[in-house]
Amino acid sequence: MSSTCRFALALALALAACSRPAAGPSLEPVADFDLERYLGTWHEIATIPSWFQRACVRDTTATYGPAPEDPGWIAVRNACRTASGEEKVAEGRARFTGPPDRGALEVTFLGVLGGWLWAASGDYLVIALDPDYRWALIGHPSRDYAWILARGPSLPDATLAALRERLLKVGYDPCRLVLTATADPRRGARLCDL
Repeated sequence: MSSTCRFALALALALAACSRPAAGPSLEPVADFDLERYLGTWHEIATIPSWFQRACVRDTTATYGPAPEDPGWIAVRNACRTASGEEKVAEGRARFTGPPDRGALEVTFLGVLGGWLWAASGDYLVIALDPDYRWALIGHPSRDYAWILARGPSLPDATLAALRERLLKVGYDPCRLVLTATADPRRGARLCDL
């Protein structure tokens, strides 16, 4: 099995395994979500380190686009660079779990015989979103996963501080998130230490 296939399988299994909700306030997806504005490439700025991303050392991106062969679904391409410079890619699909104007989706990276295995999907909740779609905060009900994404390779400190406060309000420990953006000289620092 290629490293790309192992990466995709690990990502799918990890997201599917964490379906238990955490104690505390429920994670509410954003309202007035506009998929057309959300599509495109996002840079990972910070994340809770996950075992399925441990080979990723820089340039982590998520790209969302139409999936013409799967109407109503979203094509997902996650990519990163390893220490050797190899690009690791996981391709999958996302779909809304409710109305398309709410940022509540599920994502699967497990394809079987030309179809997608939704039983191995994970929740993908857009819990905060810049009005101009410059940054997004993604959460999971278990609080075991979180991502801060941006259209560019960095975010201002004031934005990161505001996102840290949002995470606290919804029951996340912001000390679990680590800065991952290649453009940030503080790469590897915890979000709570900013």
